[in-house]
Amino acid sequence: MTAAEERKPKRGGTVTWACAPGFPPAVIFPFTPAERMGTRNVLEFQALMYSTLYYFGSNGLPEPDWDRSIGEQPRWSADGLTVTIKVKPWKWSNGETLCADNVLFWVNLMKVKGDRYGEYVPGYFPDNLTDYGKRGEDTVYFTFDRPYSQRWVLMNQLSTITPLPKSWDRTAEGPANASGDPADVEAVYAYLMAEQGDIVDEGNTHRTRWADSPVWSTVSGPWRLKSYTVEGVVTFVPNESYSGPHKPYLDEFRQVPTFSDEEQYEMLRRGPRGKDAIQVGYLPLSFATEPTTSPDKGGPNPLDNYRLVPQTAYCVRYTALNFNNPTVRGKLFHQTYFRQALQSCLDQDAAVRDIYQGYAYRQNGPVPMYPETDFVSPRQREGAWPLPFDVDHARRLLEDNGWDTSVTPAVCVRPGTGPGEAGEGIPAGTELTFLLRYAEGRPALTRLMRQLRADAAKAGIDVRLEEVYGSVLVAEDAPCEAGPDCLWEACCWNGGWVFHHPTGEILFSTGAGGNFGHYSDAEADRLIDASVTTDDPQALYDYQDYIAEQVPVLFTPNFPIRLFEVSEDLHGFEPVNPFGMISPENWYYLED
Repeated sequence: MTAAEERKPKRGGTVTWACAPGFPPAVIFPFTPAERMGTRNVLEFQALMYSTLYYFGSNGLPEPDWDRSIGEQPRWSADGLTVTIKVKPWKWSNGETLCADNVLFWVNLMKVKGDRYGEYVPGYFPDNLTDYGKRGEDTVYFTFDRPYSQRWVLMNQLSTITPLPKSWDRTAEGPANASGDPADVEAVYAYLMAEQGDIVDEGNTHRTRWADSPVWSTVSGPWRLKSYTVEGVVTFVPNESYSGPHKPYLDEFRQVPTFSDEEQYEMLRRGPRGKDAIQVGYLPLSFATEPTTSPDKGGPNPLDNYRLVPQTAYCVRYTALNFNNPTVRGKLFHQTYFRQALQSCLDQDAAVRDIYQGYAYRQNGPVPMYPETDFVSPRQREGAWPLPFDVDHARRLLEDNGWDTSVTPAVCVRPGTGPGEAGEGIPAGTELTFLLRYAEGRPALTRLMRQLRADAAKAGIDVRLEEVYGSVLVAEDAPCEAGPDCLWEACCWNGGWVFHHPTGEILFSTGAGGNFGHYSDAEADRLIDASVTTDDPQALYDYQDYIAEQVPVLFTPNFPIRLFEVSEDLHGFEPVNPFGMISPENWYYLED
């Protein structure tokens, strides 16, 4: 054993993390609405303070971590309808003991305010319960309306629960009982949202009050918020009352904002030591000038004193289309032939090679292609099925459905709803053009969008581009009901969705919280429902193959959430969590 190997982790020290541009933490109440549901806000901010009922992805494994979870392993009844969960007697930072009421508080919130939670899906949890409640102070039960895949229930239903403390169960007038009586939920929810502040306001003034709030300072996770400055610097310190394993080694974990990939790179070039140094950041994909052999393996690192750690997550990436747009653009998105033509204009393979330097991989449909699993359908494993890059095919699809593609934008020459006609709500003379807004400050994304625009134009599709600050983009181009205010057209925030189990209820079911564009299709709903009631892989294959051909979103190349740059003297960082979580409580420096 070398001298370095004999050194032990030391207590103390600070890690400063340079965040991705455009997405400051905007919501601290973990009942997060769809327009603020994202990795940066949920997994890298809220989850550090408010532990979920079940924790997933420790040691790089796509499975639950029972030691790290608040809930014990679920116990199922013989008929497969009722699951019982015992809550561990961990402590909240205010001295309360975690209990059944903390779980039921969350479930009642979902029951009453589900339409304001980003992972709620109408018809599923908790709508698919015939009964639920507690069997003692530390035990809850849920009885479902029919048997479901038990893995799916754990990974995609129970995983949505974040226990909430009794001290939050109140209004401005005093204590309430939202954990026991759904009738109290509206008032309690209104109080908590008021304590949080405006979720649309992009300023940080109201966020500076979070650290000292008697509400948000009550935490169950390994960290508590020390400060959130007007400049956007977020500082965490250890929660001394944390009951779980892996108590933090560090004294502080700081998150500092950046405003572009170029700024991030310059900060890292200064190295991980000294005043204002960055110990954890990311290598912008546009600066990965030398290729890698695999998305999960770091290629040559242009930065000294850091190690390159790709954060490959189990996710899909896409551009959302607004089916609820009340103008002709929304009518256009409703046409399957148009969506197929648009997908055929995106050269994913060239982007993987030339833009992402091998750190990306093509995405054919709604189930992650990487890491490789048996969940991907045989047809999609074979290559670029169903819609490889083919501009000529895109042009033929448009011509066969009533468009003159001899000009760009193409013009509708055969309106109507019959064979060979453009479709409902698309009048003669309509030009084939739409606005695609995307997150600014990301040069690789800009190149991808410009490549799409150039290739789509060859087929007659005019894609107008607009760069928007990321946090503004997701707040404005959010799920909305059809009407005069629902006017966004297409939106790419350089992200997508991280899965636990890749069924489609959260993204493509009618009315789902994660269904940003409000896609709705009866056959998709039927196939999704079939996939959650069985562990037979064929049901998942049928669903994903149908969605791949339907193209409810524009599937874009997938790539690691980040190419982390980690100070060479910081330990405990790897392996990365496949679901996008971070665990700064595991990070440490070595004793001198």
